[in-house]
Amino acid sequence: MYYCSRSQSRTAFIDRIQSSNYSQNVNLYFDDANDGVKLNVREALSDYSEGDHLYVCGPTGFMDFILAEARNAGWPEKSLHREYFAAKLESQSNNRGFEIQLASSGRCLTIPEDKSVAEVLLEEGIELPMSCEQGVCGTCLTRVLEGVPDHRDSVLTTAERARNDQFTPCCSRAISQRLVLEL
Repeated sequence: MYYCSRSQSRTAFIDRIQSSNYSQNVNLYFDDANDGVKLNVREALSDYSEGDHLYVCGPTGFMDFILAEARNAGWPEKSLHREYFAAKLESQSNNRGFEIQLASSGRCLTIPEDKSVAEVLLEEGIELPMSCEQGVCGTCLTRVLEGVPDHRDSVLTTAERARNDQFTPCCSRAISQRLVLEL
């Protein structure tokens, strides 16, 4: 585990990590450290083996840098995982209404331009697991059987988005007039 932070005093879970059974496998790097030692990202990511996974979280610029270095070092996209602290701000000015159809019942619901799919589903009493409500966690990921989603999440990879077979109803919308959902 490599943990980079601005300062030790601002590092989440530092006491818990340092007292854990795996603490000897944790490498800590702080921007304000007196020794000036910084994480050598290229070295840390240099020996990818089939089945390895890289999990990264933090500010977007930091994550983009780490993921780009991993790709340059030969890590396949399927082994790269990210978690954002907050969603990117999306303009709502191009929102338009559309319909969703619930595959289980055939029921159609209208999604107005000022509400999310998740909001409408919950108003209609349809259970939907959710957590962040911003498209950063993937808890509400829902199967799309027909139609083309307008992906506005930060969870799905480019390849997953291209398949158009799932979307996040908490923030994503539709390009097509109707989405048929596995609900």
